[in-house]
Amino acid sequence: QVQLVESGGGLVQTGGSLRLSCEASVRTFSDYAMAWFRQALGKEREFVATINWTGGTTLHAGFVKGRFTISRDNAKNTVYLQMTSLKPEDTAVYYCAARRFHVSGSRDDYNLWGQGTQVTVSS
Repeated sequence: QVQLVESGGGLVQTGGSLRLSCEASVRTFSDYAMAWFRQALGKEREFVATINWTGGTTLHAGFVKGRFTISRDNAKNTVYLQMTSLKPEDTAVYYCAARRFHVSGSRDDYNLWGQGTQVTVSS
């Protein structure tokens, strides 16, 4: 059974940084494209970033470009989201997601999800 476990969330001030981690319990982590989504209170879950199996292809949502960076370490079965210049509107539960092989920015394409980690940015 595949499990995704996020960590690294917390409370940070505006302008601060956090690094989220998501460890996957899968036999062949490199078979999976990985992604981060987020869901603010009362809003739809939205795409943040995705990365292909090699790490050579990444896509980031427009609202995080230049501030957030997705990366992965296949030796550690882990994907990361480095977040800088955080804003109050980045406050949300951040979810890790996985799907076989191909990257996608659509949440409907992902069948594996973590439990989420809360990120709160104070003003």
